[in-house]
Amino acid sequence: MKSLHAIAFILVIVGGLNWLLVGLFNLDVVMYLGVALAKIVYVLVGLSAIYLIVTHKKDCKCCDKSVATPAQM
Repeated sequence: MKSLHAIAFILVIVGGLNWLLVGLFNLDVVMYLGVALAKIVYVLVGLSAIYLIVTHKKDCKCCDKSVATPAQM
């Protein structure tokens, strides 16, 4: 599961950076892969985001109440 989380995280970062470039420069880097491959990448980025949303509470150290934060020490 750790590798799936890492892959999903990387895909979400790639998607976020692509949207940054679209917003700032109207440059869609993923479309350079071709329309068919770009659609696959967009679907994988979306599925990765859903996966990270669903598994966030379980994997996030910030949201884990059992881990003491420096402010609590």
